[in-house]
Amino acid sequence: MSVASVNVTIKDVAKRAGVSPSTVSRVIADHPRISPETKEKVRAIMSELGYYPNAIARSLVNQTSNSIGLVRSRLTEENFANPFFPAVIQGISSVAHKHKLSLVLSTGKTFQQEDEECLSLLRQRRVDGVILLASHRDDQLIPRLTQDGFPFVLIGRYEGSEEINWVNNDNFEDAKTAVRYLLNKGHTQIACLDGDPRYVVSADRLLGYERAFLDHNLEVPSNLVEHSEFSVEGGYQATHRLLARQEPFSALFAVDDVVAIGAMRALQERGIKVGSEVAVVGFNDTILGACVQPALTSVHVPIYELGQIAVQMLTAQIYGSGVYHHHQMLPASLVVRDSA
Repeated sequence: MSVASVNVTIKDVAKRAGVSPSTVSRVIADHPRISPETKEKVRAIMSELGYYPNAIARSLVNQTSNSIGLVRSRLTEENFANPFFPAVIQGISSVAHKHKLSLVLSTGKTFQQEDEECLSLLRQRRVDGVILLASHRDDQLIPRLTQDGFPFVLIGRYEGSEEINWVNNDNFEDAKTAVRYLLNKGHTQIACLDGDPRYVVSADRLLGYERAFLDHNLEVPSNLVEHSEFSVEGGYQATHRLLARQEPFSALFAVDDVVAIGAMRALQERGIKVGSEVAVVGFNDTILGACVQPALTSVHVPIYELGQIAVQMLTAQIYGSGVYHHHQMLPASLVVRDSA
């Protein structure tokens, strides 16, 4: 794939394609009078030369789109039901509104689609920068954004160079705190519903679960770990798989509140009393946790603030609006309720 160059002009594209610069402009505008064959040829030359309309490297100084992009995490259908995402987007919106910025939501059904759509938004100057709502363990987008010099902020942790801008909570330490709470209450057989292992957040919370046992000089009960989708249904199905193993456990740690709520439903259907017979702890402390019965003990993450700080960091990069720290770690805390 070609990398955009600030030296490539519309005249270069026209010369290589054997057409006039005005024809190239019409291709960019998708003018109906330009034949499909010409459009295909010109677009192929643009890609070959690494030329993108209004590319950020040439236009950032003189013009902005007054928009920022929100990318990653498959914010479609099921994931919009997770209260984490509306909460973080509300935080993003609160600061974006003060800067009179519009939000452009980019989604994709695969990581590759997410990557290409994000790069397209930036190269075509439809957004001035992007906020990534998660990173995965084989992340290809972040290195490409870094290489091309596009402004971005990650909400989460990246398994690579620290020379990027991010805001996060310490998922490893916060998960360890939650499991340590259960261990200190006398639970030693603690099940874990891990999330999608491709996401860094899932890996960090699972490592925190494991470290809590090691710190107590206990063997990690790996037979009680089950992967789950980040959804109520995912937690429900994963708990049924755990129960089918007939391996006893007196507590359960879930890496997300929606997963924990699904687990509670599965346990209650089996006649198991949550809180007294099996303790359940979730993560994120979203609004749903306080509404279920029994109310869910959960790790409180300052989700709204994560979104706010991400925008502040991004606007500082793009528009020079204030001083910012390249890395910000926000504190979390365990909120104890009736489920554990």
